[in-house]
Amino acid sequence: MIVRMSLGMVLAGMLLAHDGSRVAAAPGSEPVGTPQDSAVLVDPRVPAPWIQNDPADSLYRAARAALDRRDYRAAADLFAQVPVRFPRSGYAADSFYWRAFALYRLGGKAQLKIALGALDAQRDKFPKAATQGDAKALALRIQGELARQGDQNAAVIIQKDAARIVEPPEPPAPPVPAAGQVPPTPPTPPSPDEDDDRCSDDDDDTKLAALNALMQMDDERARPILRRVLARKDAGSVCLRRKAVFLIAQESAAGTEDILLETARTDPDQEVREQAVFWLSQVGTERAVGALDSILRTSKDPALQEKAVFALSQHDSPKASQALRTYAERPDLPENVREKAIFWIGQSGGKDNETYLRGLYGRLKEVDLRNKVLFSLSQAGGPDNMRWLLGVAKDNTQPVELRKQALFWAGQGDVPIADLANLYSTLNVRELREQVIFVYSQRDDSAAVDRLLEIARRDPDTELRKKALFWLGQSSDPRAAKALQDIIEQP
Repeated sequence: MIVRMSLGMVLAGMLLAHDGSRVAAAPGSEPVGTPQDSAVLVDPRVPAPWIQNDPADSLYRAARAALDRRDYRAAADLFAQVPVRFPRSGYAADSFYWRAFALYRLGGKAQLKIALGALDAQRDKFPKAATQGDAKALALRIQGELARQGDQNAAVIIQKDAARIVEPPEPPAPPVPAAGQVPPTPPTPPSPDEDDDRCSDDDDDTKLAALNALMQMDDERARPILRRVLARKDAGSVCLRRKAVFLIAQESAAGTEDILLETARTDPDQEVREQAVFWLSQVGTERAVGALDSILRTSKDPALQEKAVFALSQHDSPKASQALRTYAERPDLPENVREKAIFWIGQSGGKDNETYLRGLYGRLKEVDLRNKVLFSLSQAGGPDNMRWLLGVAKDNTQPVELRKQALFWAGQGDVPIADLANLYSTLNVRELREQVIFVYSQRDDSAAVDRLLEIARRDPDTELRKKALFWLGQSSDPRAAKALQDIIEQP
């Protein structure tokens, strides 16, 4: 699975509220479906008053009626009065949300910013409010609308949320067998921005807002200015350069790759360099692939190399795939970054990549890199990879730990139980036999229970019989309980 992200896709995804959220569509949009056939509800009804003798009951009713008739300005004003006039009212917490909702439907940059302030106040004062989950979705929707209108701060927030989407999933943590197995951890993709105390200057904010506005009006005029910003190397322009990298990457004009590559190579700020590499992953051209390959070949910065590896994995081209393969095989490069290259090759999928990884395993001398190949192929699945993993497990020339890993991942896959059933007797290393016993215990199959019963009753190794008995005790198969009873009662 390749993790991909474009700003447009991210914004579209963020604008959906899930699980029946009450968040409405964008200001001015027409109703979309009904609560039964759409996750996006338009002008939802505020819950009817539900607290008897509450002092804010009449005010809440009036606000609710205004929202029902789509008088958003009146509704916002009335909901705002509830927590001010009746701070202990049972309606106070949710009134912040409904005020923000009304302001959002009213539209306009000023109203949207006030709406965000209302949601922030609800989060601070009433973190357990019933509408808190809806509030998070509404806040994202408001930020998206502000970003669309050219608000730079909102665009940065959306950008940071977008970066989290590319976070690859952690591999499943396997059950702890007799000898623990720890699956490799995939790399974390780069974040395009980080909080920095240096980036809170009002003057910078003004300049950034001007840049963003110019980009919205005339990107051709803005591009030379952005180039000049990125050409600066002084410490005082770090924040401007970080935002300039983001803005330059949003346009598909010729030369974008060259600007980002030059920035990645020469900027004195680590974060600026890493962001330039990250955004190269979103420029879907062969020139961008060449720029990333150049960074891998020339950079001595492991963090930059790691991000270049991730960025290449996002390009669906033979040139990008070959660059990753070349990097994975170079023994003079950092091993931890080569591991990440192997991981992302496996995540890219495809028979060619699987065949390549199986061949690569035999050419690698480093145990950790071989382990990464085992894991990657186990995640790809399929009969060819499962047979190959079993072949590694049976190979007496391989280190025992690698054979155990191969056994574990084969057992977690779809290897036929018949192949596993015959495996135990072919292995002459106790550690491997223990691993096979554990693999049997994880299969919900009567044939696996049969093998555990046979080992528990007849294996000449007492310790292995004990292992089989332990795992039979975890089984829900009635034959396991009967076998344990017979062993207990035998004279």
